[in-house]
Amino acid sequence: MPNLRDIKQRIVSVQSTRQITRTMEMVATAKIKRAQEKIEAARPYAFAMMEVLSNVARYVQNATHPLLEEHAERSRIVVVTITSDRGMCGAFNSNILRITEDLMRGEAAAGVEADLIAVGKKAIGYLRYRGIEPIASYRDISDKPTFADARAIATSIIGRYSAGEIDAAYVIFNRFKNVAEQKAETYQLLPIEHKVVEADTEEAVGMRAEYLFEPSAAAVLEHLLPTYVETLVYRALMESAASEQGARRTAMKSATDNASEMITTLTRSYNRARQAAITTEIAEIVGGAAALEEA
Repeated sequence: MPNLRDIKQRIVSVQSTRQITRTMEMVATAKIKRAQEKIEAARPYAFAMMEVLSNVARYVQNATHPLLEEHAERSRIVVVTITSDRGMCGAFNSNILRITEDLMRGEAAAGVEADLIAVGKKAIGYLRYRGIEPIASYRDISDKPTFADARAIATSIIGRYSAGEIDAAYVIFNRFKNVAEQKAETYQLLPIEHKVVEADTEEAVGMRAEYLFEPSAAAVLEHLLPTYVETLVYRALMESAASEQGARRTAMKSATDNASEMITTLTRSYNRARQAAITTEIAEIVGGAAALEEA
């Protein structure tokens, strides 16, 4: 049975750990509010972009564009894996990495090679540990992504797809549902799904507006499609940033609660050990006094 000093040292150690986890929980709580505001501001922009694409496509008969063309055969794809730069956020990163490996394994079984773009130190370190070298790496942007970062990622993908070097592109990220729930998702970036540029639904026919295009509707659509891909990547980065803080807050709250429970258990053990020591000392004193009386 551990002595009183060992139990006391363990209690002090767990208290220090609880202080750290509680501080990280408070920091994540403060950051998640700002991240949530940003993602809520970015979502309407993405939805508006889809609406504009749909409206413009109505004026372009049989719209064609390299980003809309689905290649007949698939031989190589690009996967953008978005993780965090820091840990201590539960299964946030492991879920993304697991889905990435499952996707690569499935594509390899079909004879398709996969190039990886790693966003976040956790993805970079894990992939290199597995012997997979990403074709591009982005770090120190997971908690504060910018549109310039999204454009850099999207531009490299768009160029390779337009040149026929790749046949599809996907992004894997955590979608922010609420503070306590984040869901890992896989979204197709390229080719752009035709439903995105389909005409409005019948319910919105009466609300259609007329447009004047310069130089033409086809030219406008040609410029909008790359911007749409950039917007998708930016939204994925923003969703991941908000999800990271939510996952870290949940993980740190759980760690703090576990530490508090452990301190309670150790304190009880300490009190029992202390009481046993006191009882033993009293018994020894009584026994010694009785021995002196008999003498």
